[in-house]
Amino acid sequence: MSSHIDVPPGGVTRSDGAGPADVPARSSDRGAATRGALLAAARDVFCESGFAQAAVTDIVAKAGASVGSLYHHFSGKADLYLTLYENFQNGQQVRTRQAINAVREAGVTDPMQQFLAGATAYFDGCIKERDVARLFISGDGPPGFDRVMRQRLGTWARRNAALFNTADGGVDEALVMVLTGAMAGAVSEVSLMDDEDAARRLADEIVAILGTIRNPRTGHG
Repeated sequence: MSSHIDVPPGGVTRSDGAGPADVPARSSDRGAATRGALLAAARDVFCESGFAQAAVTDIVAKAGASVGSLYHHFSGKADLYLTLYENFQNGQQVRTRQAINAVREAGVTDPMQQFLAGATAYFDGCIKERDVARLFISGDGPPGFDRVMRQRLGTWARRNAALFNTADGGVDEALVMVLTGAMAGAVSEVSLMDDEDAARRLADEIVAILGTIRNPRTGHG
C-alpha cells in the first residue's frame, strides 16, 4: 500500500469526505460577517427612521443581504433592535468597569469617587455613540422595550449598591436610588444634545454635582 496521500487543490479533505476541512470555518466567518452587516445596517436605519418606520427590506438592502439571511440570524426587526441595545449596554458596562478598576488600582477607595469614575465613563460612551443612545430613549421601540430598560436600570442600581455598603453590611438604598435616578435622567439629556463639546461640558457639570451628594446618615458618600 502506498504511503503517499493525495491532497486536492482545495486543501485537506475532511474525515467524512464531504469537502475541504476549512469549509465550516469559512462558512462560520461568512455568517458572522452577515450578522454584523445586518446589525450595522439596522443601527443606521433605526437611527434614521425610528423603529416603527424602519422596514426590513431597507435593512437587508443596506446590509447587502437577503430577507432570508436576516431571519436566519434574527427573529425579526424587534430582535435586531434588542440585540443592538444589549450590545450597547454591554459596551457601557465594560467602559464603567474598566474606569472603576482603574481608580481602584490607583488607590482610590472612596465609593463615591469610584461611582463618579464609572459615571464619567458611562457619559463618555453615550456621547461617543449619541445616535444609538438617543434611539433607545426616544420611546420608539418594540413592544415591551420599556420593561427591558427598567430591568437594565435595576441591574445597574444593584451594581451601584455594591459600591455603597453600610457599616453593618447593608446597602445605602436611598443614596443608591438618588444617584441612579439622577444618572438616568442626566443620560437622557446628554444623549439628546447635538453639540459634542456642550454635551461633554454638561456631563462634567453633572458629575461634579453628583460628587457633592452626601449621605445624611454618614456625612459622606
